[in-house]
Amino acid sequence: MTMSHASDEGLGVFDDDRPTAPRRKKRRGPLFVLLMVCIGVLAIALGVAGYYAGRGLAALDSVSRDQQLTPQDYEGRPAPATPKPAASGEEQAQAPVNFVLMGSDSRSDIENGRSDSMMIAHVTGDRKAVYLVSFPRDMWVDIPGHGKGKLNWAYAYGGPQLTVRTLEQLTGVRMDHTVLIDFEGFVKLTDAVGGIEVYNPWETEQNPGVRFEEGLIQLDGERALTYVRERYPLPNGDLDRAYRQRTVVKAIIRKIMTPETLANPVTFTQVVGQLADTVTVDDAMTNQYVTDLALSMRLEGTGSIGMLQAPIKGFGTIEGQSVDVVDTEGLAELSAALAGDTMDEYHAANLDEASGELGEVEPEE
Repeated sequence: MTMSHASDEGLGVFDDDRPTAPRRKKRRGPLFVLLMVCIGVLAIALGVAGYYAGRGLAALDSVSRDQQLTPQDYEGRPAPATPKPAASGEEQAQAPVNFVLMGSDSRSDIENGRSDSMMIAHVTGDRKAVYLVSFPRDMWVDIPGHGKGKLNWAYAYGGPQLTVRTLEQLTGVRMDHTVLIDFEGFVKLTDAVGGIEVYNPWETEQNPGVRFEEGLIQLDGERALTYVRERYPLPNGDLDRAYRQRTVVKAIIRKIMTPETLANPVTFTQVVGQLADTVTVDDAMTNQYVTDLALSMRLEGTGSIGMLQAPIKGFGTIEGQSVDVVDTEGLAELSAALAGDTMDEYHAANLDEASGELGEVEPEE
């Protein structure tokens, strides 16, 4: 194995790095992690009477559910999470919840292919925070039943369920639910909220005439899609692309929570309807489950949403493949925080470039 810590060596050839199983050629879209947006908006919709509650319930009814996304039991699977003991005088917290979020080019297409990027969304037991943890597609990991390979190969070998099992084996933490995100729906959602503003740390130009300046930039749907799909012009390829994805998700949440969205019945209807059309969930995420989770959330704005990168220690070449090399000690710390519901402390201790918080600057309100 060869290693490089400050180059693009580990982000090399992507077109020939898949398993040999045949698959239909498709556009490769990134992950757009909108589940928490959906839950936040539904909490508002279901928490008020009349028109808004009706729209929230209608959106739930239209969400697609698929058994192929439901995590499966197997021998040796990590145990379900348990609530942390309540301190004296404090309300008993619930168990934390982990969602695996994967990208798809079509909400109806979950045939074996590749999920080029994925995240775990960790909802804390007290429901006061959500942590989005990106797992690079090129992490070199054990894939159950298939030996060593890149993380996104798990999707090619066995679809969402093998991907979930691979993440569970990698972290030692049970994943409770799976959500598939449709990137075409993401474009429409960004337009539905009237565009977003994000901080871009790197000036780039991948396609002729499509330039993203350093600093605060405005993005509509198609431009936002281009922004989060870029990787070649970025200093660390897929790692920096994952950072962009996280900041765009946070910007969408910020925009949805504004009075301009929430107090406008027409805009609210468009946003809620588009959210429902953007996600496909496992069949255990019933209307009642989502409603109960939404109403239990205690988020206080976008400051309650933390963004992290699963630890890697560099880039390398293994068996002819350009890979991201797992930081086993760092991953053990992350796994312990996920399992023990101590992500607040872990996040506070890992706000640096390695964790994915690459100097984010919040736009002025």
